[in-house]
Amino acid sequence: MARIAADKLHPRARAIVDEIAALPRLPTMTPVEARGRPNPLEAAPEAVGSVTARAIPGPAGPMGVRIYRPRDPLRAALVYFHGGGWVLGSLESADASCRAIANRSRCVVISIDYRLAPETKFPGAVEDAHAAVRWVADNAAELRIDPERIAVGGASAGGNLAAAAALLARERGGPKIAFQLLTVPVAELSSRAESHREFAEGYGLSAADMTWFGLHYVRTPADADDPRASVVRADLHDLPPAFVITAECDPLRDDGEAYAEKLQKLGIAARSKRYPGMFHGFMSFPNVLPEADEAFEDAGKALREALG
Repeated sequence: MARIAADKLHPRARAIVDEIAALPRLPTMTPVEARGRPNPLEAAPEAVGSVTARAIPGPAGPMGVRIYRPRDPLRAALVYFHGGGWVLGSLESADASCRAIANRSRCVVISIDYRLAPETKFPGAVEDAHAAVRWVADNAAELRIDPERIAVGGASAGGNLAAAAALLARERGGPKIAFQLLTVPVAELSSRAESHREFAEGYGLSAADMTWFGLHYVRTPADADDPRASVVRADLHDLPPAFVITAECDPLRDDGEAYAEKLQKLGIAARSKRYPGMFHGFMSFPNVLPEADEAFEDAGKALREALG
């Protein structure tokens, strides 16, 4: 398929997207094969005050977590969910992002190793996300954080899980979530938004990739329509404030911005920021994309203002 809007992609971003395009295509691979696919130009991790690995209780057994503590932390936490379409990703793949957010926000960042699809179908990862936030709130004293200053966040499918965790916390009477930090989130599984058509091919994340992820994550079309999966369809009353990061050349762009707009219409302090010329995974490359470093700075500032 021809690139419809190649002129919109920044040349630095185009070089990375072309490297991604040279990798094996996800729809031709099994989940196990895809998990071994290399990532180009991975960012070098920043130093933080400390990183601690441990296990916490989950709905189906222990979940691994990494706790990133900056050198001068606020008494606040971000519970973070990695991206990867609910099928890929890990604590390791989120390591550089968690370090960058911890340093810029001064929050304790707690990265969650939730169960992946297709081994665990929807809503297993959503239940893991809610359990993780509840554990953080219940163990606030040990973590040296204020239970009133807990945020949820994540990238792509992780942003989806963060928003879903906020929904479950509201529906189940807690724990209290103070803020949502959603970076290039999946807000809708069956989207008909214009950005899905405009950037369906040639921008790092394709329409075929999203179909592949969805087929592994949900069992039925009804699951895809569930507001815990397509969070922009949910009743968003009484949800926390949010900052949503989107990329101009991302098929998920319009749905993420629609989520922020829906919160705004309900009187919730939410905003989105679109990064021109960037593609879905741009924040993974702060070593070559100044826009990625800008996005991390913006994320850190949003968390400090909301939780500090």
